Amino acid sequence: MEQTNKSPLDDIQRQIFDRIAKNDVNGFKQLITQLKERVDFVDDDGMTPLQHACCKGSKEIVQILLDMGADIHFNKHGADYTPLHFAALSGNTEVCRLILDAGINPNSLNSVSRTASQMAAFVGNHSCVETINNYVPRKSLEYYTQPQGQQKEPLISPAQLDAFHQFVIEINLHPVRIALNLQQLGLLRNLQGLKKALEYMCEKEMKKTTDVNELMAFKFHYLRWIVSELMRCEEQCKAQRKEKPSEGDAGKHDFVELFIKRVLKENKLGQLDYVEFILRECVREFPFRECTIFRQVVSQLTAKDPQPALLVFRNAINGHRGFADESTYCSSCGNEKPDKKCSKCKQVKYCDRECQRLHWFMHKKTCARPTSNVSASTSASATKESIDTSELQEELSKLATA
Repeated sequence: MEQTNKSPLDDIQRQIFDRIAKNDVNGFKQLITQLKERVDFVDDDGMTPLQHACCKGSKEIVQILLDMGADIHFNKHGADYTPLHFAALSGNTEVCRLILDAGINPNSLNSVSRTASQMAAFVGNHSCVETINNYVPRKSLEYYTQPQGQQKEPLISPAQLDAFHQFVIEINLHPVRIALNLQQLGLLRNLQGLKKALEYMCEKEMKKTTDVNELMAFKFHYLRWIVSELMRCEEQCKAQRKEKPSEGDAGKHDFVELFIKRVLKENKLGQLDYVEFILRECVREFPFRECTIFRQVVSQLTAKDPQPALLVFRNAINGHRGFADESTYCSSCGNEKPDKKCSKCKQVKYCDRECQRLHWFMHKKTCARPTSNVSASTSASATKESIDTSELQEELSKLATA
């Protein structure tokens, strides 16, 4: 009989790699519990189970390995690919975030001097690029959950740290998504503290002596601006209730919905006047005008045929996509690849029923109607709240040539 030097543990290891390759989560769970040693063993190519799981984009297996103490820095792979490199190549943003939360350095280079973000961009995994580039370590936000200087209370409650972190690292920059995130994360009760924290974060990023990140500074300023707009809507709703106290709850308008309706209201050309106005105003109030991103955004907004400001912002912060983007987006909140459609016209896509409800006041004007009937009805309703941006355009033009 032929002798073998392979031990039973070696057989288990090989089976573990096989289960990961087949994305067999249940089989992996059964085998991994039989290990009595650490899970940082490698195959013939020097890859650990964690690296394999990241490469497959298996969120559940990655989480199990991290919970079992898998070392994100353990690397015997000849090309120096970190788990984040493999996660970025897999196209799974949730796996990327798990590895980032575990403390990986997103700037680590592989053997061809490329970061994980650059590798993701090379293969067209744009959402992974955005996830990595927008990431902020949770620990860096703890500063804002503690009273500083003369403060009696922190800007952000320690209990809201996780929610604050989720809000900051969100890659969808659509104003509706930002407002919904604030609502869903329970951050609406402290908009003033949130606004101040974002202001400090912008300043802190720009005043670094090294590794200044203009893109994140601009993003923090933009988030702060949207929070400010929500606060203005809240004040308007409060004033309205004071004017008509007899109406009680019937006269109470939800300021988040007021903001969302203003954002989604299109003019007769299908453009979002309110969004265009507040974003151009946001640029005008950016305090660090000497930086490159400010000049780039101003230049694009003052071009002869400028793109919509929201698209300019998205490209500036998240980066231009390398080739034609065929992705679909939610007509309400801008989330990528929504899986629901309007049940009537089958043309407009949404994330869920809530997004459809929020957009219905606009979509009902055109849903299942001939195109010829759309323009007249849209024109009549949209011109009432059209915002004149000519003055703002003139001011931005001056900044561009300054």
